[in-house]
Amino acid sequence: MTTNKKRVLYTDSMGKAGREILKKRDDVEAIPFPYLTTGPDYQALLKMHAPVAAVILGGTRFGAAEHTAAGALQVVARTGVGYDAIDIPAMTKVKIPVMIAGTANSPSVAEHAMYFMLMLARKGPELSALVKENRWKERLQPANVSSDMFEKNVLIVGFGRIGTRQAKRCLAMECKVYVYDPYVKPEVIKAAGCEPVKNLDDAIPLADFITLHCPKTPETVGMINAARMKKMKRTAYLVSTARGGIVDEKALHAALTDGTLPAAALDVFDKEPPDADNPLFKLPNLICSPHIAGVTAEAMERMSAQAAECVLSVFDGKPKKENAVNPEVFA
Repeated sequence: MTTNKKRVLYTDSMGKAGREILKKRDDVEAIPFPYLTTGPDYQALLKMHAPVAAVILGGTRFGAAEHTAAGALQVVARTGVGYDAIDIPAMTKVKIPVMIAGTANSPSVAEHAMYFMLMLARKGPELSALVKENRWKERLQPANVSSDMFEKNVLIVGFGRIGTRQAKRCLAMECKVYVYDPYVKPEVIKAAGCEPVKNLDDAIPLADFITLHCPKTPETVGMINAARMKKMKRTAYLVSTARGGIVDEKALHAALTDGTLPAAALDVFDKEPPDADNPLFKLPNLICSPHIAGVTAEAMERMSAQAAECVLSVFDGKPKKENAVNPEVFA
């Protein structure tokens, strides 16, 4: 079937707000696809609907083969802020902008990180179990006494859209906030009420909480490894709502097992979905969530609207360059 409309293939996980924005355009034909479609199946889907002018992705991987299958691609968008599943160099080479949802889910991720921190400090799972299992008398045993966040040292790694919001939340809890981000000027960090640190290894021993808000890059993969975990206080907690692979999972398992760390919380994993027999899942001192920190009902609507608007901005010749991972393609 031929059409003069520009075809947009969008993940069926996209919120109603984004779908409505696309629906209102007479020059757009919006076609949903199952969220988990990837690889050869996704390439076949693109070929079936080619020419495809835009794709709005959830977790689907996208690279040169998918670009070729689309036939007439103009833009790749995501209903999120991560882009490690997209081959950015390949898209940049063929002048295809990769657009992300900007700040749409940043407050949600920061809230989830704070939720993790409070759950760890206040021993949420353990204390709930005491009540449900009729172990009330054990509540004052040392292992069950929780900690304040008041006046604790928090080390935020990454001071972008999410890290800056997390800093505000930690400061509101009357914590002292240290920030490690070599790409942000110290004066910017100080202006936010935080203390910049030049060297991650020097800052780690100071922290009562380390919370990760940096992108996954060759520089950050394996950044929190065994050596750095050993530098942490024996009472410190590790939280990651960033990306799998930044924390060395084998080293984390060892640290949680041998007492190097009392507990940790992860929203992201090396492999997603992780294997059911992942040894981390047998540990009582690990709190998990299924890579959903940025996915609330409200954030899904904000992200979907942002993704749709990014696509249409490219179609209309007025691209939202601030949302592009590779803005150089517009030069």
